[in-house]
Amino acid sequence: MTDGTVDDEWAWVDDDTDWVPPASDTGKPSVARMYDYFLGGKDNFAVDREAAGQFLAVFPDVAVAARANREFLVGAVQAMAAAGIDQFLDLGTGIPTSPNIHEVARRIRPDATVVYVDNDPVVMAHNRALLVEDDRVVTVRQDLRDPAAVLDHPVVRGVLDLDRPVGLLMIAVLHFVDPGAAPLITSRYYAALPPGSQVAITIGTRDGVAPESLAAGERVYARSNAPVHLRTMSQVTELLDGLIPIPPGIVDVHRSGHGRVVGVRAVKPAPDERAGRARRSTG
Repeated sequence: MTDGTVDDEWAWVDDDTDWVPPASDTGKPSVARMYDYFLGGKDNFAVDREAAGQFLAVFPDVAVAARANREFLVGAVQAMAAAGIDQFLDLGTGIPTSPNIHEVARRIRPDATVVYVDNDPVVMAHNRALLVEDDRVVTVRQDLRDPAAVLDHPVVRGVLDLDRPVGLLMIAVLHFVDPGAAPLITSRYYAALPPGSQVAITIGTRDGVAPESLAAGERVYARSNAPVHLRTMSQVTELLDGLIPIPPGIVDVHRSGHGRVVGVRAVKPAPDERAGRARRSTG
């Protein structure tokens, strides 16, 4: 704020280490606040609850799916930490929900480092308030659709050691990314990860969704701050470019007659391992 007026976005100090909260924008639903509502949280407004109610009318078990998605996340972080990973990059983190990623990871790896990334200023405010006293659990305001900006951010570079395995989390966010751009975006993150890194993804699919329901759901999110793009299973597979799925591979996080959310954990192989797999597949 420089002219005495209140901006409709958070006002950030020059070095991005502090923030000043203006009046919250309640004119448009936020996908993060809608998800918070689906999980039973209280960090949402009337506009979010109205949109969430409209989506629930089409997909009545979305709250169940959201909780199942959260359980998949917790299990993935536990498995990564048990495998020796002690640093995590969470893209599109959303409003904090307990247990948070750093809480889960630190039950196994007490010194675990976590970088939370989101472009929603409300999400960032919640995260910064929560994590203000821990310099190994940090937040970065960036758009996951710009991998270079995320990976080259000085905070990310200062906290994560990209010469050691990283746990990359993209939980319930890629269905807010254009399907044509998503494989290129994810592959750029994978390229920056050292071998042995693991990736966890959950994403909504179009499988079994009636066309009229799909259209109605898309209309709800078209009025929010991020339109939704549910994927085909072949499009989900494209997102694993170069990664080796960890058994059992792509699994149902939640499935009903109303919709399907799938999840997968995968590992980045060493270059010689990837080459060997390619030779075997063509032999």
